[in-house]
Formats: sequence, C-alpha cells, structure tokens
Amino acid sequence: MRRMSPSRQTRSKEASAFRFTHLRLENWRNFSRIEMALRQRVFLVGPNASGKSNLLDVFRFLADLTSVGGGLQAAVQKKPRGNLSSLRCLAARNPSDVVIVVRVGNDAHPSLWEYELRLGQDRKLRPKIQRERVLRDGKPVLDRPDQADEKDPERLLQTHLEQVAANINFRELASFFASVRYLHLVPQLVREPDRSVGRRNDPFGGDFLEQIARTSEKKRRGRLSRITRALKVAVPQLKELALWKDEVGTPHLRGKYVHWRPQGAWQTEDHLSDGTLRLLGLMWAMLDGDGPLLLEEPELSLHPEVVRYLPQMFARIQRHGGRQVLLSTHSTDLLRDDGIGLDEIFLLRPQKEGTEVQAARDIREIATLLQHGSTLAETVMPLTRPKDASQLSLFAE
Repeated sequence: MRRMSPSRQTRSKEASAFRFTHLRLENWRNFSRIEMALRQRVFLVGPNASGKSNLLDVFRFLADLTSVGGGLQAAVQKKPRGNLSSLRCLAARNPSDVVIVVRVGNDAHPSLWEYELRLGQDRKLRPKIQRERVLRDGKPVLDRPDQADEKDPERLLQTHLEQVAANINFRELASFFASVRYLHLVPQLVREPDRSVGRRNDPFGGDFLEQIARTSEKKRRGRLSRITRALKVAVPQLKELALWKDEVGTPHLRGKYVHWRPQGAWQTEDHLSDGTLRLLGLMWAMLDGDGPLLLEEPELSLHPEVVRYLPQMFARIQRHGGRQVLLSTHSTDLLRDDGIGLDEIFLLRPQKEGTEVQAARDIREIATLLQHGSTLAETVMPLTRPKDASQLSLFAE
C-alpha cells in the first residue's frame, strides 16, 4: 500500500525542518572521495565491510565535536576511530588531508549552512586543523587559519565549532550537529546494564532504561502508550508497558502479557525477546528528539512483515516533525516499500581506490530493470551481493 500524501501542514513542517542536504568526503575511512545529495530518508546498502557504518560515523563525528566533554581531539580519539591515521583512507594520496564538507538546510533553503573541516597532523601526531570554514547563504562566517591562528598554532588543535565563545555567529549549526543521535541497541546490554556503568546516552542501550527513567513522567507515559499500541501489532499478547524501580532504585521496563488468567502477567526486560527490545528501542528513539537519527540495520531480530513497514514508520514520524533518518540495511524486506524513492537509496561498492557511493537513480541498470517490472528490492539488493558468496558453502571441505 502506498503512503497517503501528507497534509499541507505536515508538508510545511517537513520542509522547514533542518537536515543534512549534502555530504562530501575526502580520505575518510573507506572513501577516497564521494559526494551525496541527501534526502529526508537515506538508505545505505552494500556488502559487508563496504563502509556503511563508517559513512554514518561521519555524522556521529560532527556530533562528538559539539558534545559536552567532546571537541576535536576527543572526537578523533573516540573508539573505534583512535587517531587520524586510522581515519585516513588507505587509498589516500597527496594531499592526504581528511576532509568533511556538509550542507545543512531544508527544502526551501538546502544550502543555508555549509561547514568544511580539513584535518592533518602536527609533529606530535595530533589532529590539526588545515582549514575550518563556515558559510551561511554562501557568505563566509568563518575561515581559518586566521591571523590569530598563525600567531598561536596551538589554536588549530580545536575547532571554533566546539567553543561557545567562538561559535556565536553559527551556534545554530553547532546545535544542529549536537542533535544527531545514533542508535544500535544491543538487547543484552539493556538486560545487563552493569556492563555500561558510567555511560550516558549510550547508543548501544547500556543506559536505555535510565534514559526512559530520566524522561518526565507525563512524556514517558505518553510515549510508552504510543509504543504499546504499535507494538501490539508485532506482539499481540502485549497489553501494557510501564517503568518501575526495584528496592534499590534501579529502573526496569516491564510488559503485561494477556493469557488464560484474567489478570495477565508482568514480565521485565529480562524476559522480553531481542526483537521486542530492539523494536521498542527503535520506537523510543524515533520519538526522542528531533535531530537526525542514525540507525544500523534496524531490521535485526525483527519479523520480515514488521521490517516491511519500518519505512512507513519513519515517514510518519517525518511528516509530524520533519526528522531526518539515515540508516544502513541488508534487508530486502525493508526495501519493498513502494514509497521509497531512487534518490533515497545509495549503493556502496568497494573498489581498489576506495568505496564508491552511487544514488540508485544514477544507476542505469536499476532504471532498466524497474521499467521491465522488477521491484526495487529485486533490483538493488543483488547489486550488493559479494561476487564469490557461493564459495562460503565450501567451508570446512
């Protein structure tokens, strides 16, 4: 079933919401040079180790630049990055600077902001800014190095983006970067939060229940009510979701399941399936915040019929708030949605000089197959299949 056209009001919200509209990378991880025009939804598909996670990590990196306790040096050192050498593409040639250029705006003003960061290393192998530039409506707001940087080169170890005193003229852009959220919930970490003691806003779910507990009661109840109504489709026996704290104050999420006893039975997160926890976490993340949401393989542990409707879930959230969703996937079922456009799908193809990224709309083979009646999933996913995948069947011969 195709999605219904959004109303004039929801179209207005979607058009006015900020999002990443364009990305250019040089020498970043798998990519020697790529450019992408980004829509409200972005689907990244490709074989294993093609760079899908590393591509999403660009946006996490920008968020880390502006986060509390973050900044350039911390962002580069944060796992799994480690240092600038590990960020630099193995196929990099001179100049070998790592370059990130993003444009931020909306449908009416797709290039309202542009941010460029070019990184090299100093003699102590510390990340050093070769260029930091901010444009608003095409006009320069910041361009470094400047005279102050030349007098004191240590200044080039920090971006102006991360400094409150320095980003006053483009703080709107810094706040947008800070609003980026990444989620790849690991159910076992939700069940055993002691593994992630001390972490806050852990994207892998170590403090997921704490995040729910920190939300105001009114907002928490509203969200859990909406999630429960949706979850009942995938988990018909689920009647209610609630947060409760044990005798030592540790938060738990419990669900009430109906069965032959009239009162039903409560089960905590320890007894919820991986699929239920992942879907619950996905729905919570979609309702929590309005900045770009980064998702890795949201189809994991979910029934194929549930996966098919994830794109429509994203579209509905976007019609209400205009939130951008960027995700990686290996799922044919996820791409069966008729509402997905060819300009929303990007294929990652490893080459000798680094991974290439192409929009599905620019691949003639896809257009030809679609014209002959093939579905989008049938045309796209075979192009991401490893060339010699059949050889795996010979393992242990």
